[in-house]
Amino acid sequence: GYEDLPTAVNITWSSINFKTILQWQPKPSGYLYTVEIHGQTSDMKRKCILTSETECDVTDVLRNVKETYTAHILSVKPVGMDNFEEPPFAVSEKFTPYTQTVIGKPEIKDYSQKGSKLNVVFKDPLTPYMFSNGSFLSIQDIFQHDLEYKLYYWKDQSSGKKDVTTKSHNFEVSVDSGKNYCFYVQGIIPSRRENRNGQESVVLCTSVGRNILDEYGTEVFIILAVIAVVVITLAIVLPVVLCKRKKAKKARAVREKELLNGV
Repeated sequence: GYEDLPTAVNITWSSINFKTILQWQPKPSGYLYTVEIHGQTSDMKRKCILTSETECDVTDVLRNVKETYTAHILSVKPVGMDNFEEPPFAVSEKFTPYTQTVIGKPEIKDYSQKGSKLNVVFKDPLTPYMFSNGSFLSIQDIFQHDLEYKLYYWKDQSSGKKDVTTKSHNFEVSVDSGKNYCFYVQGIIPSRRENRNGQESVVLCTSVGRNILDEYGTEVFIILAVIAVVVITLAIVLPVVLCKRKKAKKARAVREKELLNGV
């Protein structure tokens, strides 16, 4: 009977940019799982029916991203579900995609530093959901004015960070002319209590006026100094050695000539 089947434990929701995966344990042996997604106002939907896996992509049944859902993970016999006997199941924590999905990394499209201005242009992460024309919605399309972006920037090889915020897709900040700067962009939803900060973009650095000493600092200076000392030493020592060798060769020739004359 169903009463002897184990139920799922350690049920977790993992969601980035609204792509949502339900995970649990243990791996089934002699039975299978079926996932039921229950919304507060929507009909129940089944996913990953009779699966031996311990994860299920439930993205497509969470399209109403402001709805709050729970998952029932049913433990069922391999022959299928018996409509006359309710299988044992475990219930997940509640999950609301709009307030709980993690904001993914923005993509830096372009950046430049001209004079005392640093310009950074970036692009929203895309979601798995589509418009009617087949193009994907971005997180900006879903969050609208709830989403903003923050640029963190600092002088290269310095630890002091500054930041500015925008609701557009580009930044222009004032920097010290001729100095290189590093930066990254991060999505933020200020209205959230949890998961307010999204994932950080890659860190990039400008290369205005960069030279080998900026790049490697004192190590290069020491190497260059050592090379200079070696070159100067050779310039002094080499002529002396060559001169001594020339004199020795000349003296040897004189002795050989005297020996021949004596014979």
